[in-house]
Amino acid sequence: MLHSALQANWVACSAHCGLHDEGGRLYAKLIAAWSEPHRHYHTLQHLGECLTALDAYGQDTTYSTEIAMALWFHDAIYNVHAHDNELRSAAWAHTALVEKGASSEQAERVSRLVLATQHSAAPADDEARLIVDIDLAILGARPDRFTEYEKQIRAEYAWVSEDIYRLKRSEVLQGFLARRYIYSTVPFQALYEHTARRNLQAAIDQLGTD
Repeated sequence: MLHSALQANWVACSAHCGLHDEGGRLYAKLIAAWSEPHRHYHTLQHLGECLTALDAYGQDTTYSTEIAMALWFHDAIYNVHAHDNELRSAAWAHTALVEKGASSEQAERVSRLVLATQHSAAPADDEARLIVDIDLAILGARPDRFTEYEKQIRAEYAWVSEDIYRLKRSEVLQGFLARRYIYSTVPFQALYEHTARRNLQAAIDQLGTD
């Protein structure tokens, strides 16, 4: 079911962007990338959840198609040992979209939106705010899904010792909790802010007590 929904989304996105993905080769490359065996959270499940959130909250957005395409690419390159995943994913998006027939303006917009998911700076416009909130929606997920997410992240960093992981993961979660607002858009603040803060605090407490 997930794969059929993803394929339908890709076909619609490609059509809106004017892409000519002959034989679905780019689609196949993206699916293969998101299905790499070292991934546990940054998988097709995460991609599907992001696209579902966009369907729910982004239909009135001017560049919803570009946001969808950026979601397809935002974790397409994912190496837990690297620090330039978003940069490389954005570069792949720009190159691939131009090669498949997108305009340079579209490719640039998608690339910029992918870079917004670095979470290193405040998003600069409405589209960037929305994609960042979508990427962080997992923080405000129901408790069982958030617990699964934390386990998935731990599995991706299985090579890190327990003591170091607890310290570094707590720092990451505390960073989100210290923000005035975790989410930048009104719908996400209303729906997820409180739950996200509760989830984050519970995870931090768990990391410190186990």
